[in-house]
Amino acid sequence: MKILLISPTVDKVKRTNKGLMIPQLALYILKGLTPHEHQVKIIEEETEEIDLDEEADLIGISCMTANAPRSYQLCHEFRSRGRKVILGGVHPTILPDEALQHADCVVKGEAEGVWKELLLDFQNNRLKKIYHNPDPDLNEYVPKDFSGIIRRRLFNLIPIMTTRGCPYKCDFCCVTDLFGRKIRHMPIKNVVRDIVESKGKNFMFLDDNIIGHPKYAKELFKAIKPLNIHWVGQASISLVKDTEMLDLAADSGCKALFFGLESVSVDQIKTMRKTIKEIDNLEKALKTIKKRGILIHASMIFGFDNDTCKVFDETVSFLKKNNIGTASFNVLTPYPGTRTYEDLKNKNRLLTSDWKYYDHNTVVYQPTHMSPAELQKGKLNARQKFYRPSSVLKRLFGNLSNPAVYLAMNYGHMKQVKVEKKRLSLLQDTFFNQCKNN
Repeated sequence: MKILLISPTVDKVKRTNKGLMIPQLALYILKGLTPHEHQVKIIEEETEEIDLDEEADLIGISCMTANAPRSYQLCHEFRSRGRKVILGGVHPTILPDEALQHADCVVKGEAEGVWKELLLDFQNNRLKKIYHNPDPDLNEYVPKDFSGIIRRRLFNLIPIMTTRGCPYKCDFCCVTDLFGRKIRHMPIKNVVRDIVESKGKNFMFLDDNIIGHPKYAKELFKAIKPLNIHWVGQASISLVKDTEMLDLAADSGCKALFFGLESVSVDQIKTMRKTIKEIDNLEKALKTIKKRGILIHASMIFGFDNDTCKVFDETVSFLKKNNIGTASFNVLTPYPGTRTYEDLKNKNRLLTSDWKYYDHNTVVYQPTHMSPAELQKGKLNARQKFYRPSSVLKRLFGNLSNPAVYLAMNYGHMKQVKVEKKRLSLLQDTFFNQCKNN
């Protein structure tokens, strides 16, 4: 049979800058899990159009919160044409009952352990409403056709995942709802096999914290060092507390790391589950990492209850002072399933239940010390100041270990600032005015 696997965009008329797109992996794992007698086609709507009339026996759609409305729209279109539709991903995992209003079936959590069963049930006309394996076996190697991933993005970044699960339960994060709090590992030999068979040189480890299990991380870095690759990933700033692991990461080809700093507000840092709670120590940690030639990408979040309008300039000043290579500026997003969502909902502070606005970039709740529009504009202004040409040039001298990557990433963000400015104008004319009237 023919299976169509789809990753929808949030808005079918808008696309993300290719240089800023995070590589997909979930649908390629599904394809690898599918028995060879079936034909599988993957469509990422960010890079290609969806033909609603394309012949297919089964449609699988991977759904996050922001693209849930678009996913549900596609479900309706395909089901009206007589197709069976499966929904999976983080949003259907957290809200399966909602997802089942639009699809024939929902896969909760990870696909390993349920996908082959689902396909057999479909072929025998006994498809269940929900499939879920809370602890799938990750030891079996899943082949992946990375060729489709490479041609869709700049930098030829190939996605690799080595671990699942996160021991932390941050109020605003829903990762543990998808993968659980227990850290589980892919066999290192399988990770090496993925890298070798991809024939690539540039990789992105999608782990939420690649150093979450130090012993495994060190063995992994030793195993990939002989492969002479370049890689980027996400880690906890606590990496600096283990010099051996930091050196192994750098020696294995680490060129950039994503750190969820979230906030540089002293009051806010004290309330968070962070291993480094002093600004001075945080600055020392960042310098230690940069000395290994590792570019730092800082993820910042605005809109915590402690934040005032001062937080925007304070954040930009901190990032520029420490010559941070790149940064993402997000607004606090109360994703369903998180404590933040439940708290804001119970206090009647949510402005909308339209999931398309739950995207890291749009204020969907009433902040404590500013208006929604002030938070939205402040976030944009911070990003604009950080990515001014003068700021980019000044920070370059603190990031000369990877000048090409540094300039390419900063250029991509500079272009995206212009897109965000246009979007803010639309939000002010529509979304925020509607919130005021309501």
